[in-house]
Amino acid sequence: MSAHISPSTQPDAFRADTAGNFSSAPTLHSQNEVSLAQMHRVMRKQRIQDFIFHKVTMLFALTVLLVLLGIIVSLVHGSLPALSHFGPKFITTVEWDPVQDNFGAAIAIVGTLSTAFIALIIAFPVSFGIALFLTEICPAWLRRPLGTAVELLAGVPSIIYGMWGLFVFAPLFAEYVQPFLKATLGKMPVVGALFQGPMMGIGILTAGLILAVMIIPFIASVMRDVFEVVPAVLKESAYGLGCTRWEVVRKIVLPYTKTGVVGGVMLGLGRALGETMAVTFVIGNANQLSWSLFAPGNSIASTLANEFAEASSPLHVSSLYALGLILFVITFTVLSAAKFMLIGMSRSEGTK
Repeated sequence: MSAHISPSTQPDAFRADTAGNFSSAPTLHSQNEVSLAQMHRVMRKQRIQDFIFHKVTMLFALTVLLVLLGIIVSLVHGSLPALSHFGPKFITTVEWDPVQDNFGAAIAIVGTLSTAFIALIIAFPVSFGIALFLTEICPAWLRRPLGTAVELLAGVPSIIYGMWGLFVFAPLFAEYVQPFLKATLGKMPVVGALFQGPMMGIGILTAGLILAVMIIPFIASVMRDVFEVVPAVLKESAYGLGCTRWEVVRKIVLPYTKTGVVGGVMLGLGRALGETMAVTFVIGNANQLSWSLFAPGNSIASTLANEFAEASSPLHVSSLYALGLILFVITFTVLSAAKFMLIGMSRSEGTK
């Protein structure tokens, strides 16, 4: 015997419609409203999180730009007295005399560019060979320890390189390498003047060689990483067509990774241009110009390191600020030229 429930006392979810079917529409409707409200809350929370994330990351990016702008403003402000006093001839003047307050940047500029150029000439082929060996030729059991050793060299402080260059490399260089260079290259008609002069072990050439040793791990590490991202199917297809290993590197690996290779070279060049302590140890710190690479010289970074703490006159301090501004302009120009070169290479690829 079942109890009779009148339609008026039945729950809304179980009231029969005119066709005699029970309907749960009100319950589904309420559930949909709850789900929709929850979805709106989640979407509102996500929008807030995205807004905060966007503003925080933009703040980080703007912080870098603000720091860069602050550096430029401080360098320009500090160098204004020297630039207004000496004018454009500050860049071409050779004399650097703190006693008479007569300053010129030519010696430091020549030393900076010479040492960086020597370092890049030596470091680029060596780094390319290291990266190529690690990615294409090196046995699997040797690849990891050798790659780790290259990366560890990149973390050695520059002052260690400077001490090693002054106390170990320079004596050996003066005793064995410089006499050989003077007896061979020094007798050639055009480049002979570069390898003449006193063989003391320190000088422009020594500083360039130490810089080369310093930047080789940086360039080699970047090249190795970009060489490893080349799809294996491209190289295997080239080998299948009968290409030699050098042809694969020249026609497959280098075109595919040229952007990363140029980036690695520019990274090494940037460090070579701004390196301070290692160059200060071995360049000789002499304010003189000479055609001989054996002769001591000076660079912008070594001049700043040697004289900034001892600069007494305002004009001397301002001249050092001007040297820093010139170094910044040189580095910025080199990196900008590399960027434009990459853009031009990308455009030329699109026309092929």
